[in-house]
Amino acid sequence: MQNNKRKLVIIILSTFFLLGISSPTDVNYQQGVSAQGAILIEQESGRILYEKEAETQMRIASITKVMTAILAIEHGDLDEKVKISSEAFGTEGSSIYLIEGEEISLRDLIYGLMLRSGNDAAVAIAEHIGGSLEGFVFMMNEKANQLGMEGTLFANPHGLDDHEEHYSTALDMAKLTQYAMANPIYEEVVGTESYRSETEENRIRVFKNKNRLLTQLYQHSTGGKTGYTKRAKRTLVSTAEKDELKLIAVTINAPSDWHDHMNMFEWGFSQFQTKTLVKEGIVERVDDPFYQDRLKAEYSFEYPISEQEKQNLSQRIIVPNPDNQERWEKEGYPYPIGSIQIELNNEVIGVVPLRYMREEIKGDSFYDKWVRRWFSFDGVNSYG
Repeated sequence: MQNNKRKLVIIILSTFFLLGISSPTDVNYQQGVSAQGAILIEQESGRILYEKEAETQMRIASITKVMTAILAIEHGDLDEKVKISSEAFGTEGSSIYLIEGEEISLRDLIYGLMLRSGNDAAVAIAEHIGGSLEGFVFMMNEKANQLGMEGTLFANPHGLDDHEEHYSTALDMAKLTQYAMANPIYEEVVGTESYRSETEENRIRVFKNKNRLLTQLYQHSTGGKTGYTKRAKRTLVSTAEKDELKLIAVTINAPSDWHDHMNMFEWGFSQFQTKTLVKEGIVERVDDPFYQDRLKAEYSFEYPISEQEKQNLSQRIIVPNPDNQERWEKEGYPYPIGSIQIELNNEVIGVVPLRYMREEIKGDSFYDKWVRRWFSFDGVNSYG
């Protein structure tokens, strides 16, 4: 019974880490931002590197379209033609100048949505994917719930100030962007500086990306989405990558958003590096003869850490006491048989499941064993 409880705890911890945004760092960002709400996270792990009023609900303007785009990509055929309705044609604000009755591909609409922030494109996408504006807004909120965006409520697909109950938080928009950037089509769209659309009616449109970080200001920029309304003020989601470290920044109501993002990125890149804390494969430095050279880490675990945090890292190898080995031989070995628990400042930051290899792994060269040891910590066996 005790072993079963231990395995259950391991599964819960692992799931929380993989799906969640992890706790902030103790390394302080002194410069600050002009934004009312802001956050900087590492893209792969979701680790919060800096935050300011990150869970305060605010109007978000056109960064709403991150959700519109990812839903269109996930639920639509990008080559399918979309017929433009009178409602889409008549949408106010920023536009890609769609014409009522024309047909244009969903792909072109998504590029027009994200590069030129076309509100008309947002409505056309919503009607096509959701069957109606109301249907699509329902999908937006369902997706927000799935992603754990607890401070978010969507009322339209574009972010215009036509509804009072339309808001999010910097934290939630970081979660959404982290999710969206895992989709290669979305990543390609937001990283495009210019896109040419041509319809069967020979209507040619060229979309130049409004994200000046990508097109002019910041060499490490990989994408993002701008936003502005009179009530929300300037909002911005952006991503950047340098030396294999990927960062996401979000600012809401930021008079100097370009500088806020560049300053946060530069600080993040200067302070943190992505390190492989556990490497996939056979775990070294296991003293118990039953487990020695038989525990396999199922995947590598990477995490962004600062130089001063390295001394505060530790790991524990948690496996059951091998008293049941005779029964295991007959009935099969449990999976996972245990885990490597990685801790920073005594807080769990990740859990890697372990597989028991019935045959000892032999034949590694001295170099192979040295490489494996290099990527391992001194572990502590804990038997349950």
